[in-house]
Amino acid sequence: MSTSISSLFLAAVSSANTAAAAGSTARQQPVVNAGEDTVQLTEAQQVYQLYNQGQRVSQIASSLSLTEAAVNSYLNLSATG
Repeated sequence: MSTSISSLFLAAVSSANTAAAAGSTARQQPVVNAGEDTVQLTEAQQVYQLYNQGQRVSQIASSLSLTEAAVNSYLNLSATG
């Protein structure tokens, strides 16, 4: 009687897959709502974050619908021409 290695391998894989499928319902991870992990930033925090990322005052003002004076105020910058 001879058994090839490939036959033994296929039988082992098939057995492992069957066992995994039988136990898979008990091991499923709960679904996490990604919306629960969000954080609301204040305007000031958004300004600081964008400024620290390298955006210019004019870009920040445009993206947050603020005036440049408001952005400068949040950053404690004096508006120099």
